[in-house]
Amino acid sequence: MSTAALDLDAPGTAGEATDEPVGAPTANAAGEGVDLGTVDAARTADEPLVLGDPPYSKITKEIAAPLERRPGGLWWISFLAAVGALIIGVVMVWRTIGTGIGLWGLNRTVGWGFDITNFVFWVGIGHAGTLISAILLLFRQKWRTSIARAAEGMTIFAVCCAGIFPIIHMGRPWLGFFMFPYPNSRGPLWVNFRSPLLWDIFAISTYLTISLLFWYVGLIPDFATMRDRASGWQKKIYEFLALGWNGSMSTWQRYEKACILLAGLATPLVLSVHTVVSFDFATSVIPGWHATIFPPYFVAGAVFSGFAMVITLLLISRKVLKLERFFTLKHFENMAKVLLTTGSIVGAAYATELFVAYYGGNPYERFTFWNRAFGPYAWAYWTMVGCNVLVPQIFWWKKARRSVTVLFIAAILINVGMWFERFNIIVTSLHRDFLPSSWTQYAPTITEVGILIGSFGLFFTLFLLFVRGAPVVAFHEVKHTLFEQREEAHHG
Repeated sequence: MSTAALDLDAPGTAGEATDEPVGAPTANAAGEGVDLGTVDAARTADEPLVLGDPPYSKITKEIAAPLERRPGGLWWISFLAAVGALIIGVVMVWRTIGTGIGLWGLNRTVGWGFDITNFVFWVGIGHAGTLISAILLLFRQKWRTSIARAAEGMTIFAVCCAGIFPIIHMGRPWLGFFMFPYPNSRGPLWVNFRSPLLWDIFAISTYLTISLLFWYVGLIPDFATMRDRASGWQKKIYEFLALGWNGSMSTWQRYEKACILLAGLATPLVLSVHTVVSFDFATSVIPGWHATIFPPYFVAGAVFSGFAMVITLLLISRKVLKLERFFTLKHFENMAKVLLTTGSIVGAAYATELFVAYYGGNPYERFTFWNRAFGPYAWAYWTMVGCNVLVPQIFWWKKARRSVTVLFIAAILINVGMWFERFNIIVTSLHRDFLPSSWTQYAPTITEVGILIGSFGLFFTLFLLFVRGAPVVAFHEVKHTLFEQREEAHHG
């Protein structure tokens, strides 16, 4: 796409004096006479991705409004709640570091509990952002334009939350640098490159680097737009972040090439990162973990939980930031279809695991899955099945896919179910192993629950700060989408 000729409000151009490109259908006089809930069927056969027919200057004002006006009461309530949860998590992490892992409910049999469960959960949450930004960009899916920026930010914040737990789980986080292979005074003492936990270090660090670079490059033209609108110290900050963007044709061409290259790098990461995370389990010999289905199963589950979190965040942002024009029901309907597809894949994976456990003839595998469904943690198993298999089936109906209430409730239930999926994989496979004499129960302590709450507090604190410091919707991509809508309507 060539956005240089379309973004008439882009920095380095004439600014907001000209609103419409030559030859485009004329918008209403003030840009306010169009009902955001209706679409003229004579102008376009498909539901638009940008409601109404606003001039480009109005799009700039509406997207920049959350950054330029003072935060409202809803934002402050959400921010204080998130910071409160973050403080709880910081206190519990501090207690853990000061006292030791003995504050957790772990024991000799269940050596992984809430910590690795939360790690795998947050890594999965971070996958939808790269999927929306990179893969849908390569496939030229127009509906990604409004939601990509928020999804990219969600990726960065989720990976930050995930990275905390392996460091805490070490018990001695000040020795965390031992996990990195670098020339040092230890001489021949190197890390164990055959350990899947070390593979996690490389996978997560690479994923974070590429995602952060992709996210920041996409923000550069929007920082330049805010630079031209801001004043005082805010202008200086945006000027620094814009890296000298001037809006010329050559600058736009280099920008688009960089985005395509980064999308090409990020696309295999979506498949590889959670595949590597699944190797933490699949390469072991523990019943319930030793399964070749884990790599595709984990990838589908990551996209499943990530899209559910994107829907949750965008439904809230849509209302709080007054961005209904850009986050339309068509966007949510498409994301609901993705939830239905990936949820069905996850359900098929559950059925495949049960069938292989029965048909394989391994008594230990059979017992593990029987214990999951009817043992002491059966409540967690059936919570997982209900939320991940049954809840997405409601999206076969179009009314459910376009209902804000149904989408919000279903997205929360799906994330609850995906968390319990990781809990089931880890705890129910460990608490009853080969020797009945070592069977035991695992129960999280208040410290572990507090750290889980703190991870959600960190995630939402970072996201709320993000929507106050950077545009949550890309200016130029939305304008390009609107231009294409007008062209389609103009040519019938």
